[in-house]
Amino acid sequence: MNAPKPFPLIEISGPPRMRGRQYGEQAASRIGQSVAVYGDQLSSLGLDDAKRAALLDEFEVQIARFDADYLEEMRGIAEGASVSLADIVMINARTEVVSRARMIAKQEPLHDDSIEDGCTGAVILPERSASGHLIHGQNWDWRAECVETSVVLRVQREEGPELLTFVEAGGLARSGLNGAGLAITANFLRCERDYRQIGVPLSLIRRKVLEQSHMALAMKVVATTPKSCSNNMMLSSAEGFAIDFECAPDESFALYPSDDIIVHANHWMSDVALAKLQERGIETSPDSLYRAWRVRRRLEASGQRVGVDDLKAAFFDDFASPYSVCRPPRPGFQGDLSATVAMVMMEPALGRLEVAPLPALNQEFGQYHLQEKIAVGV
Repeated sequence: MNAPKPFPLIEISGPPRMRGRQYGEQAASRIGQSVAVYGDQLSSLGLDDAKRAALLDEFEVQIARFDADYLEEMRGIAEGASVSLADIVMINARTEVVSRARMIAKQEPLHDDSIEDGCTGAVILPERSASGHLIHGQNWDWRAECVETSVVLRVQREEGPELLTFVEAGGLARSGLNGAGLAITANFLRCERDYRQIGVPLSLIRRKVLEQSHMALAMKVVATTPKSCSNNMMLSSAEGFAIDFECAPDESFALYPSDDIIVHANHWMSDVALAKLQERGIETSPDSLYRAWRVRRRLEASGQRVGVDDLKAAFFDDFASPYSVCRPPRPGFQGDLSATVAMVMMEPALGRLEVAPLPALNQEFGQYHLQEKIAVGV
């Protein structure tokens, strides 16, 4: 695989439909590739055109109920990229759409086991940070081809803080930070409660977090929004606070920093959660059981003060490769190519986002910044 190029920066502003068109026009090629990745997956499940349209209409209604502006922005993206609205809905709800398609096709398990999802995330509080600024980072493990379908999106909104997010092209958000000093990353989790209800797509919950001007409101979004499936969401604030929510579809469990550090991979860690539900993620992410341990151990070995370079070094860890914190491209359990697609590093107080594509093969980071001054303590 050739050395990857930095992820392109897409800058948009204005009302939802207008900024959607700007996004679609600038990222048309990558959006087309995103559509192909997940469209092919739906086709492989044997859904005919009528069933596929009905499935995506179902999610379109759910998105409109959650926030009608999101659907307007998606319409603009579709227009700008010359694809259908259904295609953009599919990208933004890809986790839920694929699993719902499996249910329709009567395939078990309902989760997408064709490739192992992953992710290892961490936050360093200011009291432990070498710079005195909070550091928030993540390795995103997913389909290796998504290195060609992802972008960094900078959104100037008329109605709230500017936001900067690393995301699959056509999506509204994934990992990112905003002008109020808030940041979010998210990791795969699984339990027996998954897909018993239709909730808000996970990517749109992350977008809603990045639209908030206060940490309390961001936490409310994560903790109380109903979901279709489990997910771990790590929130931080430039003011010096971080919290990790292990989310089942209908309940959330909070984890707080230990020694001013939070580290999480893809297995449930809350004692309360483990007393109430069943761990179902180890089947596809068994390496999670040592990834979080490895990252924490390396951070603790860095001493009392941990810098951005120390967190990067922890995320570059290749212990037990290719089932490692930093995953090189390799076949997944069912033959697809899996990798750490990107390493994301954020300093919310500085409005700074760094992203390295395919970090197991490349240690060069693209640098991205918010344009507005960070509004801490709004």
